[in-house]
Amino acid sequence: MADFTLYYWPIPFRGQFVRATLAHVGASWDEAGFDETFAQRASDPAAQKLPHMGPPVLVDHQRDCTLSQMPAILSYLGEVYRLTGCCPDTHAICLKVICDANDVLYEMTRYNGAQFWSDEAWAEFLPRLARWMGIFEEVGARHGLSAGEGYVLGTDAPGLADLVVATLWGTMTARFAPLRGMLDAEAPGIAGLTDRIRALPEQAALIRQSDAAYGEVWCGGQIEESLRRVLRS
Repeated sequence: MADFTLYYWPIPFRGQFVRATLAHVGASWDEAGFDETFAQRASDPAAQKLPHMGPPVLVDHQRDCTLSQMPAILSYLGEVYRLTGCCPDTHAICLKVICDANDVLYEMTRYNGAQFWSDEAWAEFLPRLARWMGIFEEVGARHGLSAGEGYVLGTDAPGLADLVVATLWGTMTARFAPLRGMLDAEAPGIAGLTDRIRALPEQAALIRQSDAAYGEVWCGGQIEESLRRVLRS
């Protein structure tokens, strides 16, 4: 049996952060697949492995633990595999980075798909996206980000925050190429860190697997269609 089972859609969105972390620590996991993920999501809370509104859901078979919500899952993995350092402040900063990443995803999908992107809405949002990039850059600058060093821990060994940053900005700019130039301009340190982490053997292998399995999709559905439309404009 694999160490974990991940319930998530076949896309490189919130669940990709979990995949990147599991790949980094060398853990084995099974993908439950679309049908089982949908069945879990649609079940009555009393019948779910853990009551939740939507995936990702991660089952840790070795520790008999089931978690939902991307920040909770990543915080758990960070603790289990010691990816957040040994000090309360680094734990808290790692959690802040995870929650910021979750907020970026929320805003990029217009509140989890509540609205579609229009040219006007995208133009209005671009300064806010630039600010998000600047926030990530400044957090790193205050916590040891430099060539060859980690995002929060300030060491050569990648930590949880490094994986989150690289998964957020790397996956997004790989799927939406026009955004890479913006990242280079607004957050060059983040762009460099993203490239370094994504080049690590286990991350590069995961990226190849994901590209083969999911193609160019990011969040999927009509919200992604509207995002691609405004980026072409």
